[in-house]
Amino acid sequence: MSSEPTSYSTRRRMMQGTLAASAGLLAVKNIQGADKKAASSKRKGRIKQSLVHWCYKKFWSVEEMAKLAVKLGVPSIELIDPKHWPVLKKHGLTCAIAGSHGFREGPNNPANWEAVREKLTTRINQAADFGCPSVITFTGMAGDISDEQGADNCVKFFKELMPLAEKKKVDLCLEMLNTRDSSHPMKGHPGYQGDHTEYCIEIIKRVGSPRMKLLFDIYHVQIMDGDVIRRIKQHHEYIGHIHTAGNPGRAELDENQEISYPAIMRALLEVKYQGYVGQEYIPTRDALTGLQEAVALCDV
Repeated sequence: MSSEPTSYSTRRRMMQGTLAASAGLLAVKNIQGADKKAASSKRKGRIKQSLVHWCYKKFWSVEEMAKLAVKLGVPSIELIDPKHWPVLKKHGLTCAIAGSHGFREGPNNPANWEAVREKLTTRINQAADFGCPSVITFTGMAGDISDEQGADNCVKFFKELMPLAEKKKVDLCLEMLNTRDSSHPMKGHPGYQGDHTEYCIEIIKRVGSPRMKLLFDIYHVQIMDGDVIRRIKQHHEYIGHIHTAGNPGRAELDENQEISYPAIMRALLEVKYQGYVGQEYIPTRDALTGLQEAVALCDV
């Protein structure tokens, strides 16, 4: 045989080797470019997000959660015991909203006033000292109390407490909760009196203080009232804090639930909402992955 076929084969192998090397070099450059882009990208941060402590405490310690919040670009861990606030401060974090008296015993029943007043007074003072902007509150369970009487009792109680909140510059945020879902103690609260957005808004309006606000929990609002974006636009001046969770199930903010969180976040920006958005869902799969997805989804 002549040497020509061998020479041709050699040249072809050389060309293939050169092309493969070029392709490999290009792939490496693309990967490096993607890594560099990912490393240089920053969270938009137009929505101030917060991790809700009770949702993730079985996965991470307070120290671990604080470090994770910093990595995620989340400036707050909320509804966490004040004894842990020094850990937050050490990592440059705040507590967006402080816990208080719980949802079962509230000011809708005068029998609870003394205990609720003591807890809220303590929390308002602690929040002011630390720099926590808000304290959570609730109507309480209805029992035999009519909606009208429950609202009247709440208004009277909160009016007496608001001078302290105003002096300390701390918002008191009344949370509306759903009463429909009875499948799990943290998914729904059958018997809770303040189970509609407008019912809570009316109490807030009657109290008449700029420090009395609504904790607008998107999950609960979706279940009881729906029309979430319209309600945000209608009541935005009274909204002091936001909570998230997927519906149904109060799970991750993923494709298995019905709420469009990016659209809701854009609505919050449209009304110039300045408060925090707390991620308050119950993890059902890998906690870190779900949290990374939720934070990214709300970062519009």
